[in-house]
Amino acid sequence: MPLLTLKVAGKSNPATVAGAIANNIREGKDIEIVAMGPQSVNQAIKAITISRSYLNDDRIDLTFRPEFIHLELDGERKSAIKIVVLTQRLADQTVSQETSSPAA
Repeated sequence: MPLLTLKVAGKSNPATVAGAIANNIREGKDIEIVAMGPQSVNQAIKAITISRSYLNDDRIDLTFRPEFIHLELDGERKSAIKIVVLTQRLADQTVSQETSSPAA
């Protein structure tokens, strides 16, 4: 599958990034996200969470694997997080989300 690298900034809109994740997964692409700094990592995680709901009707679930990477920017070595998005096709069965309360 083709690999798409999305770069997420601290000011990225998580819903917009989530749409990009979901649409590219539907097209059969593998996704990785690069985020540098706590705000961008936060936005990336929010985007993955939102994209899970976007892919629910497609019976696709997402998980991720974070990795440290090092980038060369303006002659300096910087650390960043690469988030590899993993897909899983769900079975065509209905999953009950009911919760039961303990008997008194």
